[in-house]
Amino acid sequence: MSLEKPYLDIPGTTVFDADLARKGYHLNSFCMSLMEVDNRRRFKANERAYLDEWQMTEDQKQGVLARDYNRLIELGGNIYFLAKIFATDGKSFQHAAALMTGMSQEAYAEMMLNGGRSPEQGGACKAPEIK
Repeated sequence: MSLEKPYLDIPGTTVFDADLARKGYHLNSFCMSLMEVDNRRRFKANERAYLDEWQMTEDQKQGVLARDYNRLIELGGNIYFLAKIFATDGKSFQHAAALMTGMSQEAYAEMMLNGGRSPEQGGACKAPEIK
C-alpha cells in the first residue's frame, strides 16, 4: 500500500519516488548496461533483440524504441538513467530535454537562457532576484 502522495498533482512534474523506482527497475538497469561499450554496440546493432534480453514491460521496450522519454519517465525511468540512451545515440541532454518539451533544441536553449518557463506554462521558472 502506497503512502499518501500530495505531490502527484504538480502540473508537468513526475516525482521519482520508491513506487516509480520499483516500476522502472528493469528499465533503469537496461539503461545502466549502456555504460559498457560492448553493450552499446549490441544495442545499436539490433535494438529489439537487446531489449528482449531485459525483463522490461512491452510498453517500456516500445518507449525505448520510440525514444519517448516522457513515456519512459511515466513507466519508471529516471532521467539520469535514461541519459544513457540518448548518449548512446550521440545526443545531448539539451537535445532530449527539447524533445520532451516539444521544442526545437534552439528554442529550448533560448527559453532556458531567458529563465525557463513560467509556472503557468509548466516546468522550470525564473528564480526570484536576490536583493
